[in-house]
Amino acid sequence: MTGVTFYFEWEVKLIEWLQSMMGDAAVALASFITLFGEETIMVLILAILYFCYDKEFGIYIGENITLGLVLGPMIKNIFVRRRPYFDNKGIKCLKMVNSYGDMYDITAQGFSFPSAHSTDSVIVYGSIPFFLSRNKRRGTKIFLVIAIVLSLLVGISRFSLGVHYPTDVMTGWILGLFCLLVMTFLQRKIGTDSNKRHLMHLIIFLISSIGIFYCKSDDYFTGLGTMAGFYLASLFEEKYVNFEKSSGIPESVIRLIGGGIIYFSLNMLIKLPFSEEFRSSATMGSFLFRFIRYTIVCFVVLGVYPMLFKYLKKSPTKSRTDQ
Repeated sequence: MTGVTFYFEWEVKLIEWLQSMMGDAAVALASFITLFGEETIMVLILAILYFCYDKEFGIYIGENITLGLVLGPMIKNIFVRRRPYFDNKGIKCLKMVNSYGDMYDITAQGFSFPSAHSTDSVIVYGSIPFFLSRNKRRGTKIFLVIAIVLSLLVGISRFSLGVHYPTDVMTGWILGLFCLLVMTFLQRKIGTDSNKRHLMHLIIFLISSIGIFYCKSDDYFTGLGTMAGFYLASLFEEKYVNFEKSSGIPESVIRLIGGGIIYFSLNMLIKLPFSEEFRSSATMGSFLFRFIRYTIVCFVVLGVYPMLFKYLKKSPTKSRTDQ
């Protein structure tokens, strides 16, 4: 797999100019800022909202981000754009996308267009003021400012580090806003009807599954597995768990630590029977394994694990009808 090269001349000049002005401190700062668009931060925000603060808030962001996790790679696999440092000697890769594999291995480092960090930051940070505004809660304006600033900084950091063209970033912002607006519109139409919500999940998943026929990258199957696990967990939790929000900081910390332990442990356990060579190979077998792994992990962590929360309560758990 070699990918396709296309770019505007101004993009290359802009990246080269920025990198010529960046010292070690600026590179460190850009590397730090880009973390706010990575999986770890996104998962932590979702976990805090879902497990501790407001389950519906977490589900809202989960529905938005899972769409972006699938649509982005589906577009990437159509354009198969090579990263800017692949084809421009004046551009340096100051922070690899994936630490494993060779810097110039497109299978390991992924495609460039659009920027997933830019898409995900708009979706996750933008979902917060959208949800607050929809539910008429305080803090909408300040979180809107934070969402705009963080999304801009994350996007700029991506092409400053040489791993994306500016058009990758701009398209990522547009895609993130598209996912946010479309999902918010659908969620408002559906309202509180859980049957319609799960039907919406099924339709979105079936449409998203089209990528199975042409996508050749890990990120698509990771996103599709995350979507499947999240949708199944949402259905299972609603029917069989129905947990309440945390009663305080100590319980919230325990929930988060427990979720993290289960997430990483289950991930490692599922991978044990398979060699690293198989897991990193760009074959349909490894892709399906990745899909199944993320489906199981997300389902267990988000759907099954919350069954333990009732044991953290000092008093018997109340049902929703008693609230």
